[in-house]
Amino acid sequence: MIARKTLVALMAAGFVSTALAGCNTVEGAGRDIQAAGSGVSHVATESEEELEKATE
Repeated sequence: MIARKTLVALMAAGFVSTALAGCNTVEGAGRDIQAAGSGVSHVATESEEELEKATE
């Protein structure tokens, strides 16, 4: 009976560890995507400003 409880506890700990690692991975990916979006937005703004100056 103790062996079964130990196995269940180890499985639960493994699941929680995997879930927490996944959250960190998703959070990091979200930050990367946000940074990429900010970079694209910045370049688009610069391009728009240069176009406006060229057409004046």
